[in-house]
Amino acid sequence: MAFGSSEDVSAIKLLLLLAVMYGLVSALTYSVVHLKFVNPLGNDAPLDRFSEGRTIQHVRMLSQEIDGRQEGRPGLKKAAEYIKGQLEVLKERASSNVRIEIEETTVSGSFNMLFLGHNIALGYRNHTNIIMRISSMVSKETDPSVLVNGHFDSPLGSPGAGDCGSCVASMLEIARLIVDSGWVPHRPVIFLFNGAEELFMLGSHGFMKTHKWRDTIGAFINVEASGTGGPDLVCQSGPSSWPSNVYAEAAIYPMANSAAEDVFPVIPGDTDYRIFSQDYGNIPGLDIIFLLGGYFYHTSSDTVERLMPGSIQARGENLFSIIKTFTNSSKLQNTYQTNYSEVTASTFNDERAVFFDYFSLFMIFYSRRVAKILHSIPIFFLVFPFTIGRSHSWSAALCDFIKGIFIHTVGIILAVVVPVVFSILRLLLSSQTMNWFANPYLAFLMFVPCALTGLLIPRIIWRRFPLSQDVSIVKTSEEALSDEASFWGGFGFYAILTMAYLVAGLSGGFVTFFVCASMLPAWIFFCLSVKFFGQRSTMFYILPLVPCLAYSVYFGGFLVQFLIEKMGMMGSLPLPYGHYVPDIIVAAVIGIVTGWCTGPLMPICGHWLARSSILQFLLHLSVFGLALSSQFFPYTTSAPKRIVFQHTFHTAGSSQILESTYDFSVTDSNSLLFLFKHSPEVAKELNVTSEFSFESASFSKRNDWMAIFPVSFLFSNSLKFPAQKDDILKQYEYFPELSIQNPSLNSVKGPRRVHLELSLGSLQEVWVAVLNITGPLSSWSFADNLLPGTEIFGGGPQSYICRLSGPSDGNWTFWLEANSSEALRVDVAVLDQKLVDPMKRLKDLFPDWVDVTAYSSFMSSYIL
Repeated sequence: MAFGSSEDVSAIKLLLLLAVMYGLVSALTYSVVHLKFVNPLGNDAPLDRFSEGRTIQHVRMLSQEIDGRQEGRPGLKKAAEYIKGQLEVLKERASSNVRIEIEETTVSGSFNMLFLGHNIALGYRNHTNIIMRISSMVSKETDPSVLVNGHFDSPLGSPGAGDCGSCVASMLEIARLIVDSGWVPHRPVIFLFNGAEELFMLGSHGFMKTHKWRDTIGAFINVEASGTGGPDLVCQSGPSSWPSNVYAEAAIYPMANSAAEDVFPVIPGDTDYRIFSQDYGNIPGLDIIFLLGGYFYHTSSDTVERLMPGSIQARGENLFSIIKTFTNSSKLQNTYQTNYSEVTASTFNDERAVFFDYFSLFMIFYSRRVAKILHSIPIFFLVFPFTIGRSHSWSAALCDFIKGIFIHTVGIILAVVVPVVFSILRLLLSSQTMNWFANPYLAFLMFVPCALTGLLIPRIIWRRFPLSQDVSIVKTSEEALSDEASFWGGFGFYAILTMAYLVAGLSGGFVTFFVCASMLPAWIFFCLSVKFFGQRSTMFYILPLVPCLAYSVYFGGFLVQFLIEKMGMMGSLPLPYGHYVPDIIVAAVIGIVTGWCTGPLMPICGHWLARSSILQFLLHLSVFGLALSSQFFPYTTSAPKRIVFQHTFHTAGSSQILESTYDFSVTDSNSLLFLFKHSPEVAKELNVTSEFSFESASFSKRNDWMAIFPVSFLFSNSLKFPAQKDDILKQYEYFPELSIQNPSLNSVKGPRRVHLELSLGSLQEVWVAVLNITGPLSSWSFADNLLPGTEIFGGGPQSYICRLSGPSDGNWTFWLEANSSEALRVDVAVLDQKLVDPMKRLKDLFPDWVDVTAYSSFMSSYIL
């Protein structure tokens, strides 16, 4: 590979210049995304300021001093006592012009839900919510209020410092700030510390169904965490544009974009936002979530030490300002207002707005109505390339314009296809996938040069096809005509894409509109440079594009980092195809982001860069990146591999064990064979030899994972191994058992109602019990006697799934109704968090780069 000609030298200079420019922007993006510009305040901060240091003290107490805040464990009750105690202290020192009301409520109920695309019924009892209402002494009970919600329960096996100890701690600090700053809210502020979000949003459901203040809520803010820090992004807002408008006005460190609302619905998971804004209320609100640090989300590494400095400070200052703005807004309405439905319709008739922050410096916000006009403008500019000054060759100009769109479109497509092809080729030669997981920069090194190659290939081909316009008629040089066709083709691509976003009703059209709005002045500057300086200077084209390209790197880089972190928990697909999926997804997304970040440059810069020598250089760099990545291990302690370890007991009666097994599953594409290869002590304990293969292994059935339905649908290639039965008998005297009550009430033939009682035995740390009911079920005593949709579970017949949660010191009583004499089958799975000693020892054998979520599952079946 040589750069002999002057054109080659100019091309490599331009490539290096662009590399420096994108490098500097990437460094700026890293600094902003990791909130290096935020100065966290310590414990000694003034009392009228939000303090990250004081907040961290609450997080440390909740996640470190209190042992386990999961349902079924004593730590959850201790957390509730701690929160209530802190609120009582605030109440005691509040000024006389502020009214503070504190309640501890227990909620019970039952309802149906569609979660992760699966139908499920949820029954719950005696979950704890702590509620604090701060208002002025002159406020009325029916005044519109602002709700701030966060949950204090944590996921299985996780200390929950980020999710969501950081949320609860931030709320405690904001409550203190309201009291100590002397600010009297114009409208009441309600803090809901709910104790059952990880169990499918039960705490918020209980509040919305039973609490006396539910009808006073005129707006809400849901605080969540999908990681340990970074941008506290507004992921959802609605049901109108008002909440996002309030955020745009109030946020000190704005971190929001409406494109997240297009993406969030396709991400596995959900938050309390859906309860307040969609399922059980039509309340305007914001869903604000920590998104980075996803390596530690729902793992044992979600500790206070992993929290990103500055994140809580930015969150707290934002929240306090947003709460103030909400309470002062004249649009704050609730169901106590006269003609509330008409008021709501007239006040919130706006659709979702378009908004985005620029490097967290400021927000750009405009309504959907404005977007319809603004995002349509680029289409009208497309008349210029083949009408103005083209009276004799408009048809030829149109033909060249279409060619330009085609070339740009093909380039964007190849920017995705080429990295995907390279990722597949690498995996065909390697047994190890996701090498980039612990080192995200490898993904950029592997796939960005490939994507650039794909972008440039059509530009090389472009030169081989003559223009449709006749140079002698148009009286313009062939170079100028080529630049013009290439530019308007690229501009047309983004203009059409902007219109497609608009027609589809999506909110991310600002991305391509920003590109269009930046390309026009860039083209004008470029034309002026040719006119006044007589040369085609790419710098005149590049400089006006810098703000747009910088934002593309900011948003695109954050998106890729978020995606890479989440690939460790997106589930495993069946082999052999599942082996390729994560690399293909990451390669494709990096290709899209590369096309977005560099595509606007291609119409002019592509003239210089589309050279065989540049392509050779990029291909060499791609091969180097792929080869280098193969030398890296996918996981570290800071980016662990997740496995689910279930000790399964199949029982009969209250004290008989039929079978005991260890069941394992992974949540990414590196299978259990990879795990055993790199965990020799675990393999030895399970008698896994080097000859072990999936062909000779015993697979877990989908039904074996019923205790964590529907999360189990993310699993494949799960394995089971025999385990001892005796140890559990030393720990528990009685196991869960389902029994028929009042047999005389159950008719023998025809339609019948069966009264049942579920005893959880002597289990000590029950998280949830799951019922899988098949047969002619026509009604039941759950969810107001409404059945959810059916599920096909484990390849069996259609069934109904119900999850039961709440303190296990009492039995569950319910009835099932059958519409024929055909038998009902009830499969029961009870998840207990207490482990027997051999299971603890096996868990400890896993290397430190593996995070193990372990629990016991007690399964039994009954024919009724």
